[in-house]
Amino acid sequence: MRNTVKKLLTTHPNIGFSIARLTLGLVIFPHGAQKLLGLFGGYGYSATMESFTTQMGLPSMVAFSVIMIEFFGSISLVLGFFSRFWAVSIAGMFMGIITTQLENGFFMNWYGNQAGEGYEFSLLVIGLALTIVVNGGGKWSMDHLISKKQS
Repeated sequence: MRNTVKKLLTTHPNIGFSIARLTLGLVIFPHGAQKLLGLFGGYGYSATMESFTTQMGLPSMVAFSVIMIEFFGSISLVLGFFSRFWAVSIAGMFMGIITTQLENGFFMNWYGNQAGEGYEFSLLVIGLALTIVVNGGGKWSMDHLISKKQS
């Protein structure tokens, strides 16, 4: 168990990986805050769960996971706490999202002239998340501080 935690926390002490982690966390946070708290024009937990399960047909456990990953995962990424775990969670979530966007093409629906959103945003999220999965949270992360103390 200790070895697994050590592998999760070990990171390359590179500022660039910290920038990737912070960017991903800051971009995902408003989406999670919309879904959980109703901030940034969102509907909050109950309405989001209702929409995900009734309108989208997602199982309640999947809907709950999406909300928790976006909210708590983004905060943890900003802090750099268990960065690899949250990055793989976000990448997995967006792999599910991207499958529904493929039919809409690459580009986002900036002008409302497509049936839905393209997959370019999801692809960027997955790329940033995989960078964190491979390299860790970077120099400016709680992971780095914790792993230095364990050494």
